[in-house]
Amino acid sequence: MNPGGSDGVSESSAAAAAAAAAAVKRKKPKYSRFTQQELPACKPILTPGWVITAFVLVAIIFIPIGLASLFASEHVVEIVDRYDKSCIPSNYSNNVLAYIQSAQTNKTCTRSLTLKNFQVPKQMKSPIYIYYQLDNFYQNHRRYVKSRSDNQLRSRAYEFDVEDCEPEAKTDKGPIVPCGLIAWSLFNDTYGFMLQNKSLQVSKKDIAWKSDQRHKFGSDVYPKNFQSGGLIGGAKLNESIPLSNQVDLIVWMRTAALPTFRKLYGKIEVDLEANQNITVVIQNNYNTYSFGGKKKLVLSTTSWIGGKNDFLGIAYLTVGGLCLFLAMSFIVLYVVKPRPLGDPSYLSWNRNPAGHLN
Repeated sequence: MNPGGSDGVSESSAAAAAAAAAAVKRKKPKYSRFTQQELPACKPILTPGWVITAFVLVAIIFIPIGLASLFASEHVVEIVDRYDKSCIPSNYSNNVLAYIQSAQTNKTCTRSLTLKNFQVPKQMKSPIYIYYQLDNFYQNHRRYVKSRSDNQLRSRAYEFDVEDCEPEAKTDKGPIVPCGLIAWSLFNDTYGFMLQNKSLQVSKKDIAWKSDQRHKFGSDVYPKNFQSGGLIGGAKLNESIPLSNQVDLIVWMRTAALPTFRKLYGKIEVDLEANQNITVVIQNNYNTYSFGGKKKLVLSTTSWIGGKNDFLGIAYLTVGGLCLFLAMSFIVLYVVKPRPLGDPSYLSWNRNPAGHLN
């Protein structure tokens, strides 16, 4: 037996325990009121006065905003005309796909001067925005949204970056620029406007986001092999104009979140007076008939809240009115049946001690 051996083990154990204690001490966070959640805090007590005041303040703020929003929306003049059915010749009414897919049919559609939809109901001050509206078109479909190459759109150096663009990626002549299904399905209906036998100019200035033109579409990238394959989609692009100046393409490439959407086509920069009739010459090229879609032409002015939209005003009025109703209800309740704050007699075990004990 070696007595010294047991002493060595004891010393080793003591050293290990000391090391462990030192490690725990090192890991212990430094004390602070913040880490220990001891900072001063506001703990408001929701007395009837505070609750009623809060609801009244919300009502005072929201109701005027709602009224102002509705008032502004009512002053927006909007003309909407669905033309996809009206622009089909009677001899093709039972076979609209043959009409829209044929290159031999006349796609020109003139909306009559007597058409009620194009009679200006009241003065429309410039600029008057022209939109095309598509219904039942799912631009938010995952495969559709992914079918593009942002690198290719941005820089000429990525011309061959088309791996996500199938089936519109390449032709026998090389890569398609811009590639992908979004660009391939570019809207290609056109609109011409006449007022009293005089042509109205449609301006394309500033219809696309400046940030898109500067950062998402390159000034050195030009269309190449676009709409030149066996499968033809929508509009063609001028190969001498860089993508940063192809504003119709830029507007179209900002995909919509909902199946019914509007996109800006252009602007009319003259005032239109009440009861004036507008003639619209439409080139009805875009195929929405194969998937049951709808096409509408929209002319609209704007206000400080944008286009015509009653939802915002109604939402503000609803919330404000509900808060006002609750405030009035609490006032009546407080007057008719007041309740002292902090009264322990309202505690369940004080009101029914026998039931609580059971």
